[in-house]
Amino acid sequence: MQILLTNDDGIYAPGLAALEHELRKIGSVEVAAPLTEQSGVGHAITYRTPLMAREAYDGTRQRGWAVEGSPADCVKLAISELCSARPQLVVSGINSGLNAGINVLYSGTVSAAIEGAFFGVTSVAVSLEWDEQARYDIAAQLAVPIISQILAQKGPEPQLYNLNIPLAALNRPSEVRVTPMCIAPWGESYERRDDPRGRPYYWATGKQPAPASDATTDLAELRAGNITLTPLDFDLTRRDKLAEMRRWQFAAATGS
Repeated sequence: MQILLTNDDGIYAPGLAALEHELRKIGSVEVAAPLTEQSGVGHAITYRTPLMAREAYDGTRQRGWAVEGSPADCVKLAISELCSARPQLVVSGINSGLNAGINVLYSGTVSAAIEGAFFGVTSVAVSLEWDEQARYDIAAQLAVPIISQILAQKGPEPQLYNLNIPLAALNRPSEVRVTPMCIAPWGESYERRDDPRGRPYYWATGKQPAPASDATTDLAELRAGNITLTPLDFDLTRRDKLAEMRRWQFAAATGS
């Protein structure tokens, strides 16, 4: 199996190296990742300036392609130009920090997987709860068997998945729970400060909401110590509204 591996933490991130090591047990892995950290860039792409890419090495070993762009850039360029063969699987991660709840919309990690799905390739975003001494090696040992089980059980059509691993799962057996993403908004708050010249600036201090006690969402399951797997879709059309809205009447639009 041909696998394209990417991330948003950069080509030298330990989570990428740990996941590459484990993925090589199930296929041939090629790496294309951002040269520098691109966390929180969402689905940004580079199109007004040249997109630079160069091979990165560990000594004499080729680490992969370092792309001076976003995670989505990496996948788009790799599938179009850099990969030796079209990938059958795109994996993005392991991200340093969970990508759960509404954070999915901001995540460079998830956006890289979405870009793979744009190309009709089954794609999986993998994230680990943040910890300063995170054991990415153990997280990768958990993630890759789950990815293998996904591939063995899914249908023939390409699919997009978001996989999150809590720290608790690194230390004890953990269930894999298939859940929807929590859609509660982040708390939007900022702390105002002044720089040495008296100019104001702001630090975002919003936090993810606590899920309702009866809610079965990714945030709730992660707080319970379970691994979560969420099927995603990049089609944002509210199809349940299409039939209703097609009955609406609109006057012809005319310019001045």
